[in-house]
Amino acid sequence: MLDDFMTRATLAGIGVACAAAPLGSFVVWRRMAYFGDATAHAAILGVALSLALQVSVFAGALAVALAMALTVTTLTGRGYAMDTLLGVLAHSALAFGLVAVSFLSGVRIDLMSYLFGDILAVSVGDLIVIWGGVLAVVGLIAWRWSALLTSTLSEELAYASGIDPRREQLVLTLALAITVAVAIKVVGALLIAAMLIIPAAAARPLSRTPEQMAIAAAVIGGMSAVAGLWAAYVLDTPAGPSIVCVASLAFLATRLLRPGNSSA
Repeated sequence: MLDDFMTRATLAGIGVACAAAPLGSFVVWRRMAYFGDATAHAAILGVALSLALQVSVFAGALAVALAMALTVTTLTGRGYAMDTLLGVLAHSALAFGLVAVSFLSGVRIDLMSYLFGDILAVSVGDLIVIWGGVLAVVGLIAWRWSALLTSTLSEELAYASGIDPRREQLVLTLALAITVAVAIKVVGALLIAAMLIIPAAAARPLSRTPEQMAIAAAVIGGMSAVAGLWAAYVLDTPAGPSIVCVASLAFLATRLLRPGNSSA
């Protein structure tokens, strides 16, 4: 079954959707959209470093994405404005990554595939890495679900419950770095944040509980992956952007169907 490239692409897309759904819900609740964008942009620098050092692209992207996320988390508590800090780090990391790639002589690299994804070129080995990352992210979020919800609702309530909000922030940081590392092959660095945010935002008007929102986001993300791949095949369009376009249409549809819950 895995000999068919469309089957591998579908499994990869569904996997990324499953990882991005619960994490994306917390990104939406905590208003961390730009945080996810900055981490994703940093992954390009990780790709360049991994190719230069001849190590796994997944390992390089994970290391740099995690370093970026930890840097932002550390500096935010020291008087730096979050939006300014993220703007500087996101665009700086992307620029340094693109410049670093240009110095890689003798290494063939399709830069567009890392910027916008190349889901149709996913191999069986890539699937193993992707689903390993998916299981790690889902397991991590499930393990800390209650504590993450409490610290998201109120830091004071978290402290009163014996929960350290900074530790839960680190859990989200680690999960975000893993998701970026496994998703860069599927949708690319420039579209990873979209797959985190759009399905979760689309699921928000349809959900009454946090658990419902995470599940609905996974369903919307998975359906977007399948429908986007089908559209890309039929219309001969880029697969990664097509998936995001379908997710955007799903977001528009849920807002039109349930306008009263748009601020929920």
